[in-house]
Amino acid sequence: MTAQEAAPGGDALEVFRRDVQAWLQENFPQELAGQDNPLAAIEGNAPASPAAQAWKAAIGSRGWGTPTWPREYGGGGLDHRQAKILNEEMAAVGAWNPIGGMGVMMLGPTLLEFASEEQKRRHIPPICRSEIRWCQGYSEPGAGSDLAALQTRAEDCGDHYLINGQKTWTSGGQWADWCFALVRTDKQRKHDGISFLLIDMQSPGVEVRPIQLISGTSPFCETFFTDVRVPKENLVGEENGGWTIGKRLLQHERTNLSGGAAGRGGRGGGSLAKIGEYYLGKNDAGQLPDADLRTRIARFEMRQRAFRLTAQRVLAEARSGAPAAASSILKNVGAELTQERAELTLEMMGLNGLGWEGDGFTPQELMATRGWLWGKAVSIYGGTAEIQNNVIAKRILGMQGE
Repeated sequence: MTAQEAAPGGDALEVFRRDVQAWLQENFPQELAGQDNPLAAIEGNAPASPAAQAWKAAIGSRGWGTPTWPREYGGGGLDHRQAKILNEEMAAVGAWNPIGGMGVMMLGPTLLEFASEEQKRRHIPPICRSEIRWCQGYSEPGAGSDLAALQTRAEDCGDHYLINGQKTWTSGGQWADWCFALVRTDKQRKHDGISFLLIDMQSPGVEVRPIQLISGTSPFCETFFTDVRVPKENLVGEENGGWTIGKRLLQHERTNLSGGAAGRGGRGGGSLAKIGEYYLGKNDAGQLPDADLRTRIARFEMRQRAFRLTAQRVLAEARSGAPAAASSILKNVGAELTQERAELTLEMMGLNGLGWEGDGFTPQELMATRGWLWGKAVSIYGGTAEIQNNVIAKRILGMQGE
């Protein structure tokens, strides 16, 4: 019997902790200790270092990249106490989880709840090993906030569907292997005419065009489907039952986005106080010279700390059952904190926060500027702040529509 199969008592947990420590010592490359996850920042197919790739393969083969997912589908099969120990021991050696992306954040939990057994065994193990990249086919040019107005059509052709239409804001679509998409299978009904399909992005008729953003990157795309054949075995759930599945996936997305939003700070790093000290110096009392700025930083850090603790609690509750509508509250607060942190950072940087390119700015300064611009999207993607307010009003506060 392995440590993680032992009874979940205190002694068994200590045995499990020692098992984790020994495994990390053997498998985590020390040269990666304390680094940010380089795999998370890679765009396209740019290769990670051999050490980072080896670490991903090792943790994926153990299932610890998705530690609480069922072992029969490639997950770790850990309970939440064991997963907590794993996180603690990884943090102790400076390790990070290299298994992520939309497959882990959104699709995997949804498939575990709604997919057939065959679909689970086909699609979830590659997600656990980070072998397949997924993208999301939801928004359309005429169906953004009103997602149920989508018009991408799936025509029933016997053993397959024929897909025609367009999606937009397809994050990572130019690099994805597969797409989970909401499509219309009944023109006569709005919400009850939508189905949830899994689409191979290598299928004939799929065209992806990256969208250039103000931050200078192109993580989002337009995706066109022209007579794309999708086998009916790729339908998740019942035909015309996709709206329920799609909503649940959005709850997973918002919960997971909020869990990391405040910490990203518009892709800028480091303590705000340290950033202020670097650019503004200290007064005779060893403080930032601007009292108002000190107050605003303190208020931000208190809100951020409270948010992180709340997000951790909600994430733990979501793992024990279905994600709640509270994910909409976290999504909005997390977006505000991300944007507020970026604004404070650029304010302290002064002219150094205005750089776009050139030798007059450090890479970190250029990243902060572009991160500030990128952060404008945080209150839009995953459901706009206005849509989250509607969800909060109706599903949490019980307010009636007009």
